[in-house]
Amino acid sequence: MAATDLAATRRQLLESGKSGKLDAAGLRQVLVDLHEFWLTSKGAELGIRSDSGFAIVAVGGLGRGELLPFSDLDLILLHDDIAPDRVSEVADGLWYPLWDANIPLDHSVRTVPQALQVASEDVSAALGLLEARHIAGDEDLSTLLIGGVRQQWRTGIRDRFPDVVAHAQDRWRRAGDIAHRAEPDLKNGRGGLRDVQLLGALAMAQLTDGMASLRPDSPGAGPQVAYGRLLDIRTELHRIAGRPREQVRAQDADEIGAALRIGDRFDLARVISDSARTVSYSIDVGLRTAGNALPRRGLAKLRRSPIRRPLDEGVVEHNGEIVLARNAIPSKDPGLILRVASASARTGLPISASTLSRLADYAPELREPWPSEALSDLLVLLGSGHHMVDPIEALDRTGLWGRLLPEWGAVRDLPPRDAIHTWTVDRHLVETAAHAGSMTTRVSRPDLLVLGALIHDLGKGRGADHSIVGAELAIQIGNRFGLWPQDVTVLSEMVRHHLLLPTVATRRDLDDPATAEMVAETLGHNRVLLELLATLAEADSLATGPGVWGEWKASLISELVRRALRLIDGGDLARPEPLEPEQIRLAEAGGFSVEIVPADGPHTYRVTMVAPDQPGLLSKMAGVLGLNGLRSHSATVQCHASSAVNTFVVVPMFGSPPEAGLMRQQLMAAVEGKVDVLARLDAREADSPIPTIGSIMVPPGAAAGTGASAGSTDPAVDGAGHPKTAVPALFAVAPPRILWVDPVTGIDAGTGADASDEPSAEVLMELRTDDRIGLLSRVSAVIERHHAQVRWAKVATLGSTVVDTFCLLLPDDTAAARRALADDVLAVCPPPQPRAEPDGDGPQAAGGTARSGVPIS
Repeated sequence: MAATDLAATRRQLLESGKSGKLDAAGLRQVLVDLHEFWLTSKGAELGIRSDSGFAIVAVGGLGRGELLPFSDLDLILLHDDIAPDRVSEVADGLWYPLWDANIPLDHSVRTVPQALQVASEDVSAALGLLEARHIAGDEDLSTLLIGGVRQQWRTGIRDRFPDVVAHAQDRWRRAGDIAHRAEPDLKNGRGGLRDVQLLGALAMAQLTDGMASLRPDSPGAGPQVAYGRLLDIRTELHRIAGRPREQVRAQDADEIGAALRIGDRFDLARVISDSARTVSYSIDVGLRTAGNALPRRGLAKLRRSPIRRPLDEGVVEHNGEIVLARNAIPSKDPGLILRVASASARTGLPISASTLSRLADYAPELREPWPSEALSDLLVLLGSGHHMVDPIEALDRTGLWGRLLPEWGAVRDLPPRDAIHTWTVDRHLVETAAHAGSMTTRVSRPDLLVLGALIHDLGKGRGADHSIVGAELAIQIGNRFGLWPQDVTVLSEMVRHHLLLPTVATRRDLDDPATAEMVAETLGHNRVLLELLATLAEADSLATGPGVWGEWKASLISELVRRALRLIDGGDLARPEPLEPEQIRLAEAGGFSVEIVPADGPHTYRVTMVAPDQPGLLSKMAGVLGLNGLRSHSATVQCHASSAVNTFVVVPMFGSPPEAGLMRQQLMAAVEGKVDVLARLDAREADSPIPTIGSIMVPPGAAAGTGASAGSTDPAVDGAGHPKTAVPALFAVAPPRILWVDPVTGIDAGTGADASDEPSAEVLMELRTDDRIGLLSRVSAVIERHHAQVRWAKVATLGSTVVDTFCLLLPDDTAAARRALADDVLAVCPPPQPRAEPDGDGPQAAGGTARSGVPIS
């Protein structure tokens, strides 16, 4: 067969493919068979036989046995150091017919040592030669090359691994992320075909098990299935475009979808996103596994195995990954999934693939309604800002996220219907929640803010108004999470009206009094709902795409909110619950008392501490809890009969709480001055491998939130760029804030002219901040240093955000005194995470915040 006949047959095959006679996989196989036949026949004609000292070796698509319609023929003519004239004669006889027939060709002529030398110097060449396959001629010569390349790859992988990672990253930078590109590069983009081939190369180096990192029933059905889908789409792209093209363009998408019986261009985009995200997750796991499996040298061989650091109940860090503790039993611990995910978000460490697989196999579903600990762990995850993205993606790719939120399937990989959106709908929801996580201190209900952000568009893809459908879904989700009925109502209203403020502010006359009246009436004059919607509007806009949120839009929404607030009465003030009869009895008995009883969850306890009232007592009580590893979820501080009666709802970091008698002795020692509680808290925090719930962990030497570049030679970073030994960094995701509220009117009292001129006036101080070890003890100590009396206090930890309300009796209630107290309280809170200052067109808050965290009046 002449090469021109080969080209003509190729054209006929493409025409038959368009008529539906050959599917994508069938077309690729026929093309492989056709070209192998021609090369074998031509080789025999040129004398390339088993004893000739020549061999034709295929790499690329033909080497993998998946030749696409317009892919280059990647061929190597191997020879056993034969005379140059004879080599030139054979090479010309093989290459020129292909060139004359306009068949694209990428060729080389080498001896085995020359080919091995090229592979040792060039990562791209090495990766290509790992897929080499014998076509014709001296098979022993081909085997010598193929075996030599693979042996060289295995023995040299330790030194070459950083270059391999850098090579992949450079490709990703150039081609982008397939899952979130309007015109994705199926071959070179992140999550594309090259990544699956890289997984095969890592398996050849005996560093990973190839593509076995996902269960077949996971979204995307595992990387092998995802690879097949992307390969079929790329095949149809070649056939429809009539040329070698790697980017799926909008004008070709409908035809590709129809040819593959996928549907329209939106259905095709969904399949591409799903497959690419599956591959992306698999390559992340593969690179991380490979980095940990690299053989050690020298003194590194003598080092002990990495230690296992406890992070939460049943969760530890091992070798730079989140894994299960040895005594963890997933089948008996439904909340373990969320504890693993929240630990990953808090530390910035990835979840081990084996841990995810074990959870997917054995972890049962959470009972409904969820226990309070599970909801708290979810809120910690959602309150971690963009540190939540990777854990949620890992849960989603392994089918675990869908167990927690069955409604998620309708929006998973759902493409946006307008060009203004950057992300798929599910990723947009995660991005919105991530932005909302940095705004939690703006609102009085940070838990509802991040939950509403996560589900606000969950009604999309269901054939009806997504706000109305989503509001109904919010009710069933809120009930499943175990929210109070009134909170379920607010969550549903958030979803129902999440577009209200942006729509009204940009389309209605704000000077018309009816506009603000309509907003207030629509929201039922609910101040909390209004502030939640204002913050959600900003987070939603920032997560939509560049330029959607700016000063103009922010100013309009801010003005609308200000006008609507004038029509809404002050919100309900936080007040302590009346003391129970048993608490009154303990207070009247006098002395010291500590009682610990189980609360509403398997790991939740209620601690009641009673002691003679005196300055500094609250700080010492809260400090004793912190020293015993008890995290306060809520607290009520009251007095009766000259005794302080303080009740705390706590969750132990590990195991069970200590005996009540031991804590009573510790409290007495702290009150008597035998124990410096604050000093011990500082020491505990400095020595703890566990980050504070609201803080993040960063690799040593890196700025918080910047991570580390993959392929770095920093010993603290693995090959995929993940920190191996992260350290706690006290940076809050959301900036701390203090509000001063008049205890009678419930109106913001400010720090300036609104401050009372009367001495010893009561005022409510509301602190909103991310949590840290012993925060309540530290804040109480600051209040006591300012000689302010705590008449009562109500403390709530909502995920990673603390909302503490103190009723204070200030000896000097002036603007200067309030400002001084606020500055000192903010000094013991985690500082806001460092971030670049926005430019003039960047996102601005609808209501500004001073650098000290005190709202600007």
